[in-house]
Amino acid sequence: MKITVIADTHIPKRAKWLPEIVFQSIESSDLVIHAGDFTAYEVLIDLQSLKPLEGVAGNNDGPEILMQLGKKKIVQYAGFYIGIIHGDGAYGTTIQRVKQAFAKDKVDIVIFGHSHQAYQEWDQGVLYFNPGSPTDKRLSPKYSFGEIWLGEKIEPKIHYFL
Repeated sequence: MKITVIADTHIPKRAKWLPEIVFQSIESSDLVIHAGDFTAYEVLIDLQSLKPLEGVAGNNDGPEILMQLGKKKIVQYAGFYIGIIHGDGAYGTTIQRVKQAFAKDKVDIVIFGHSHQAYQEWDQGVLYFNPGSPTDKRLSPKYSFGEIWLGEKIEPKIHYFL
């Protein structure tokens, strides 16, 4: 199973739509996971029309997205438990908040966003994965998104592009 992972798209403020490289990944994926900050409800609807989508609301998303997706969830695909959260909050770093949010949950992967910084780390058997942003790189040298393959094991990859 192939999953395309995106976050912090901030459409239409940062871009009119997703870059072609992201669409190519989505076309060959079984699932899209968006870790929040769609910023426009139409983006959620459009992505749902392409592939099955799991996601959460970010701190820049409106009430329609929040009511439909919530702020935190755990889903199961291909025998793996995947936690999804945006990662915003008042205390600590993004990764500290994310780890705390799932500290008592059984998860194999935690997907998050908020920082616009791509991040991939295994910690105590859990993959913490932030795809960065395909439309707003902030302090990152390149835009990015992620792909995760679920089979006998978890195989993550972050793709960087200009």
